[in-house]
Amino acid sequence: MIRRSPIAGAVVVLGAASLVLAACGGSSSGGSSSSAAPAPASSSAAPAPESSSAEPAPSSDCKNTQLKVGTMLPATGSLAYLGPPEFAGVDLAVKEIDAAGGVLGQPVVNEYGDSGDTTTDIASQTVDSHLAKGVQVIIGAASSGVTFTVIDKITSNGVLQISPANTAPSLTDYPDNGLYFRTAPSDALQGAVQAANAIDNGFTKGATIARQDPYGEGLQNAFVADFEGAGGTITASLTYDPEAPSFEAEVAEIAASNPEFVQVVGFEESTKLLQEMIKQGVGPQDVQIYLADGNLSTTAFKDFPKDTMTGVIGTVPTGDPSVDLEAFNARLLEQDPALTDFAYGAQAYDATILVAVAAEYAGCADGTAIAAAMPTIANADGGGEACNTYADCVAIIQGGGTPNYEGVTGPLDFNEYGDPKAATIDVVQYLTNTKFESIEVVGPVEVPVP
Repeated sequence: MIRRSPIAGAVVVLGAASLVLAACGGSSSGGSSSSAAPAPASSSAAPAPESSSAEPAPSSDCKNTQLKVGTMLPATGSLAYLGPPEFAGVDLAVKEIDAAGGVLGQPVVNEYGDSGDTTTDIASQTVDSHLAKGVQVIIGAASSGVTFTVIDKITSNGVLQISPANTAPSLTDYPDNGLYFRTAPSDALQGAVQAANAIDNGFTKGATIARQDPYGEGLQNAFVADFEGAGGTITASLTYDPEAPSFEAEVAEIAASNPEFVQVVGFEESTKLLQEMIKQGVGPQDVQIYLADGNLSTTAFKDFPKDTMTGVIGTVPTGDPSVDLEAFNARLLEQDPALTDFAYGAQAYDATILVAVAAEYAGCADGTAIAAAMPTIANADGGGEACNTYADCVAIIQGGGTPNYEGVTGPLDFNEYGDPKAATIDVVQYLTNTKFESIEVVGPVEVPVP
């Protein structure tokens, strides 16, 4: 008999309890640690001002009093479908921040930047351009693999990096000088949720295939650990080169292992991989397929034969169940009417609001000052007053208080590594090749630390 692993079991049980709390308007802290970044040597990250002056007075050693952010998101490359909602999330946040008076009395400078993917040098070029323009915060990348190529350059220059979509567990304890944060949870959580769903569906054996990069391997490893921990059997665990001309050999190995399901972790190349799986009799019409956030799309499979994708299950980090995500997505559509996917738009929005509130609270737009203020203005155990909009958070600061920003994606408390302490995963199922619907919402629940 298969029993759910302790982690997977905790996810579902805790998720159900947390959903009840969320419906009642509860807030979670998720842990005892509230420090994601060391305090800078300067005094630029001073406590909230005691007076109720219009703007906090910057310290004498603050170098920047106008917030400049630069995006590093996928306009091109293998993850480009995630770009539009993320750009829209940043742009919407900047629009609302400026409408509320800006940061430290000035409008936010929002520098556009493409991340490309790991097959190009676009991300490095974007970082160089942003650094030359004096940005203090870089929002991105979406791809964990891309982040690994530029994180050292960003953080060594005292610039804060915050990603709305990095999920690789290996980023949790990466040395970053306290200057790396993310509003998406580590895949230690998404892997546990997928494993729990497979167990709940009665599967006892399955295969997994993932792209060879920190994202693919990280999610695959988390899934395998939880599924095997629950007593399940992994019949084949493979990785692939996303640039390979063919996936015939890998799929043949999967087919030979006779799985009940196959987990597929990838980006746009998943379309070609699934086509080979269909050809060899292990496609969506033959076995249960599990996709993840990197290949969950309403457009990628539109040219497949009708209803090929029907029944495919996918997972993606989502917003707090107590928040009206449809209303938020409508705001994104006003920002970009061409949007068809919304994944990570809310996380990009929250990342931008967070750094703006932190700069306002610190009284300084230096990257180190913002990083030092982030746990204080994000974590419930910082003792601040809850606020859900930039305008409300600024009003608290101007009144001499400490804000606790609770965003579209949830409470947004950070652990000591700059990761979300808690998060929510949406489990969806395809109805057609171009449409999927939510079948289960897990969370908000504590994110396991890898």
